[in-house]
This record gives sequence, structure tokens and C-alpha cells, in this order.
Amino acid sequence: MYKPLLNSSSSFGQSTENKYAIIGAGPSGLGTARCFLEHGIPFDGFEAHSDVGGLWNIENPVSTVYQTAHLISSKKMTEFSHFPMPDHVADFPHHSDLCDYFQAYAKAFGLYKHFRFNTRIDHIDRKEDGWLVSLQDGSSYLYKGVIIANGTLSRPNWPTFPGEYSGEMLHAAAYKSPSVFTDKRVLIVGAGNSGCDIAVDAVHHAQSVHLSVRRGYHFIPKYILGKPADTMGGKIKLPPRLKQKVDKALLKLFVPDPVQFGFPEPDHRLYESHPIVNHLVLHHLGHGDMEVRPDIEQFEGERVHFVDGSHADYDLVLFATGYQLHYPFLDKTHLNWQGDAPRLYLNIFHPQYNDLFMIGLLEATGLGWQGRYEQAELVARFILHHTANTKKANRFIRKKAHHIPNTSGGMRYLPLARMAYYVHKDTYRSLLRKTMRKLG
Repeated sequence: MYKPLLNSSSSFGQSTENKYAIIGAGPSGLGTARCFLEHGIPFDGFEAHSDVGGLWNIENPVSTVYQTAHLISSKKMTEFSHFPMPDHVADFPHHSDLCDYFQAYAKAFGLYKHFRFNTRIDHIDRKEDGWLVSLQDGSSYLYKGVIIANGTLSRPNWPTFPGEYSGEMLHAAAYKSPSVFTDKRVLIVGAGNSGCDIAVDAVHHAQSVHLSVRRGYHFIPKYILGKPADTMGGKIKLPPRLKQKVDKALLKLFVPDPVQFGFPEPDHRLYESHPIVNHLVLHHLGHGDMEVRPDIEQFEGERVHFVDGSHADYDLVLFATGYQLHYPFLDKTHLNWQGDAPRLYLNIFHPQYNDLFMIGLLEATGLGWQGRYEQAELVARFILHHTANTKKANRFIRKKAHHIPNTSGGMRYLPLARMAYYVHKDTYRSLLRKTMRKLG
């Protein structure tokens, strides 16, 4: 494993006023760094951990992956197109393969020397001529601009319920090994992709496994006709509404109806919330290895009361209830925060600031890391035009100040916090590429 030295680049310590600060050395930060090198844009990277990989590096204290975690999208639909994953890596890679991939990526493009590791940012303040980046060691550096690329899965979302629970309580963010379930009566709250994956872990170790859900979900198997499901269709691009109908009809041939196993009927159409890419949950439900329970009404010691009037006792309750966007180093007023998320042009550009950018502030089925790289490519082109004070840059500045394009593709996404920054992949990438062509 390649291990960088702290401040291994001779560029650190030099003047920073004409550089950009990239925060985070996960996929978004690494992709941005590689893109900036390609365009000759000077930057310094900052990473709180001792190595690259972000959440995919399980050694990172803030990593949310666990021992059995795998990618839920296929490698071909997720990888950087300019850096394919090796042939020996499985279709749905283990987190260790992904960590190796990012380390190889950083080494191949010479990115390690541009990042300052073991370095946590304390706060970032707006100045007349840029952004003052202050580190927790007390030092501060003035940068021409800032790219926030430290991901969206950092602060666990803990729901609250009446009463008190006397058993063990855990959030999926802290879950690492299925041994925690050994011989326990387990309740997993939330049936998103993490909740379902962890429930499958639990059935092999726990005394019993129940899954508490509020709403219904659409399930997609990882393979259809022997191929990763997300690769089906190839270059054929159907209108979103037609694709919903076609895919739903296709799934009926391969996936049993979740309602027959106790799930509520979904309150949304396919793709209007993130689908569950896990057929093993339905397999285990069909074999009686776990049960579906409704939403929690209240706690009472080890007993959990559900909204349908039923109750059961549990030794461990694990909350797979998602995450909240969290950027503690920057005041929300600088992010045009509205509701559950910043409101930015193409989820990247601040309406007023021309030197503050977000990379990776989006979710989309099938967008992958290449989609994040295209975000960085657009930012790089804008920076070059803005630095040169071109007419194209000025037109773009006026547009982003007064217009937020619709990137839903006509989908009626559920009004959930995690869907506040969701986009329709084809619509979004089309707008990205169209904007890139206009900037040139």
C-alpha cells in the first residue's frame, strides 16, 4: 500500500493566493485534482485522513463502510472512464478493491504530492480577494477559490421516537462487522440499500432479524439475464416516463412483489426514489429468515411498539436511516442553503460567488464517478474563462445568478432530505455537456 508523507509536496508552504483549495481526497476530490492538473490550474488538496479513498477507505475514522460492503452499482457504470478498474475486479467490487483503485488512481496521476494529509480544516472565511482556509493546527492560508469535495455521507441521521430504549443502539455509520449481531434479537430501522445489505449480514449471525419500514420500495436485482442490471439498455436512451414503464414491466419478470413479504405498496414510481439494489432481502424474507415490521411508535425498555399495535423485544436496534449534509467548516449562508440542501446551479455553482464550487453534491442512479469528473471538467473550464475575463464566462455568471435548471428529467422525486440533491442522470449529463460546449 502506497503511504504518502505529510506535506510530501514541495508546493506546500509556497504562496497560495493564486491557488485553489480542494477539500477531500475521495473520488470527487481526486477526480477534481486530476482534472485541474490536466488544465494547468494550481491547487492544494486537504484530507483529514492519512490516505486517499474517502469513505471507501475503511481505515478512515469517518468511513461508513463495513467489512462486507460492496458497490451497489457495477464497476463499469461507476469507474472513471479514463481509468478503468482491472479485469480481475468483480462486477460489484468489495470496498477494499475500491480503496486499492483510488490509491492506484492517485499514484498513476501523481496526485499524492498535491494533497496535505492528516490535515483537518477548522473553518473557511470569505475575504475580499478569496477564501481564508484555517486549519486545526492554527495555520491559515488565503486561496483564490475553494472546491468542496468531501462527500455527502458524514453526519448520521438519528430519528427520534417517544420513550426510552434500554438495549444496544447503533447507527449504520458505526457498523463494521456482522459479529455484533451474534445470538441477538435484532431490529434494523430503515430499508434503504445500507439497511437491506446489513439485514442480509445479520441473518447469518442473529437470533432473529426484523426490518422496520415506513414506506414501500422498488427492488432491482444486481443481475438480469446474466449481466449487471445497470448495464442493460446500452446506448438506447428512452424518455424517463417510458423507461419507468419498460423497466417496471421487466422487473416483474425477475423480482417478486415485495408487498407479499410485508412491505407497503410503494408511494412512488420506479426511480422517483433511490431503488433498492438487493434481491437477497426478498430471498431471506421468502425463506422466513427475517420479518418486515411497520414504523416504530415508541420504545419501552427492550420492547419496541409499532404503529400497527404489535410489539417485540430486541437486544439491538440498528438505525440505517441515512445521513445529513454536513459542512462544519463553512457557514451555511455561504452555500445558498435552502431547505435540506444548498441550492446551486447544476449542484455546483453558487449564484453569486465565482470562486466557490461543490463537486459530488448529487445523487443519481447510474451517474458514477465519471459524472463527478464531468462536474470538475466544467468547473475547470469556467475557472479558465473567468480568469481570462471572457464574454463566455460573463454570460455564464449572469445565467447562474438567476436560473436554476430543472434536472429531474420529469421525475416526481419524493420530498425527502436525501432526494433534495437528486438528479436524473441523462438529463443532468446532457446539461453538463451542453454547458461545457458553450464555454468551449
